Amino acid sequence: MAARTGDPSPDHNARLRAAIEAARKASCPRETIERAIKKGAGLLDDSVHYETVVYEGFSPHKVPVIVECLTDNKNRTASEIRVLFRKGQLGSIGSVAWMFDRVGVIEATHPNAKIEREDSAIEAGAQDVEALEASEVGEGQAGARFYTEPTDLDVVNKKLAEDGWVISKSELAYRSKNEVELSPEQFKEVSDFLGAIDDFDDVHRVYAGLKG
Repeated sequence: MAARTGDPSPDHNARLRAAIEAARKASCPRETIERAIKKGAGLLDDSVHYETVVYEGFSPHKVPVIVECLTDNKNRTASEIRVLFRKGQLGSIGSVAWMFDRVGVIEATHPNAKIEREDSAIEAGAQDVEALEASEVGEGQAGARFYTEPTDLDVVNKKLAEDGWVISKSELAYRSKNEVELSPEQFKEVSDFLGAIDDFDDVHRVYAGLKG
């Protein structure tokens, strides 16, 4: 998708560079990565065409949910999503989106554990920044998640890279404006609901206004 919606060269496509880096960390073979790029750029004789489809609704206990899918068969995807939302409520377009902001998200690490994330965010033009979980960061490194305006994603990416940050994820996403707080039992029920959706092969990303 990064190759299809942008330049197929990672030198000029920050989202593609991040996707390649993530694939390498997951031990994806180089040939598979190169084929995926060519396929996305339309350079292969492959009739399969993937497109993005977004669904909105609520989980149990009225937690707002946005599901982003990549599919080559919208009818199949829609049918399965309806089944997965049986314990919640599948909404129409716009029914939940207003509860989220559309943002650029960049996750990165820096070899200097003492670097000031806030200073890097300001210098790069990011709107907000938060620390990554310790489990997501190597020893002696700093980790951060930067939020940008959607149109500033590539510019902020380049500036962070120039400042020594190693980008592991760079994409457009949805960020909840308000988060629903639940009891432990309710939280588990919603987590199971979201997990079942995330396990569906056509699902690319799941966003929920859930605290915790």
